[in-house]
Amino acid sequence: MKVLAVSTNKGGVLKTSITVNLAGLLFKNKRVLIIDGDNQGNVALSFGHNPDSFTTTLYDALIDGADPREAIVNVHHNIDLLPSNDDLIFLEFDVLPSRDKFGNPFLLLKELVDKLRGMYDVILIDTPPNLGLMQGNVLACADQVLIPFQPENYSMRSLVKILKAIGDFRKNFNPMLSVLGIVATLVDQRTTLHSTVIQECRQFSLEQRVRMFDTIIPKSIRFASSVAFDRLPATLAHPNHPVVAYYAELLKEVEELEEKW
Repeated sequence: MKVLAVSTNKGGVLKTSITVNLAGLLFKNKRVLIIDGDNQGNVALSFGHNPDSFTTTLYDALIDGADPREAIVNVHHNIDLLPSNDDLIFLEFDVLPSRDKFGNPFLLLKELVDKLRGMYDVILIDTPPNLGLMQGNVLACADQVLIPFQPENYSMRSLVKILKAIGDFRKNFNPMLSVLGIVATLVDQRTTLHSTVIQECRQFSLEQRVRMFDTIIPKSIRFASSVAFDRLPATLAHPNHPVVAYYAELLKEVEELEEKW
């Protein structure tokens, strides 16, 4: 079983969109679990579910020791979801003052994921837009990280921070953790700024020996419209749409790197 986190410490860069649309491609021959590590609950919304309607969530499994299998819901053929909602906001408040109860606060999610091994071929983890306790738990249990990169001002600074965090967690908690690659998102190739920043990112990636995928995810309303009107990710609702092809290209690049996919 492979655990892939879609992660960076910046919001609004298509982390959830990448997560759910990859699931919408993988489900054909893989059993997929999505773990929503963001209290906004946007993964559930992507599949037409209200995150506030769940009585048992990731938070309950982490804090109260609830069986994670009881919180998992099926959202599509071969795609399950371990959902989150606003309860997850309180994770740090509950865990950090009670270290004697929880032990190492960064290993809670790893212990949970270990209970699910054998049930799925792939676990995809959507992450919050910060480097707090939840993000740390994700980095401590993931095998690889896919980093979305929006080519805007200050984006390089966020990229440097998440790469440093990945390096720190690899050293201290998870020696098997690696960067799968960086993918440019919300790209408008007509703008000089985007072209320039992507070029800078590619050079930086070469220097850091980190792969930057050739695929770019363009700025498009198709992904938001699909969720709003079809209550499904675009790769499931409109598999033949030209914009969806970008995700198929990304997955193809991933599969060329990872024979196990």
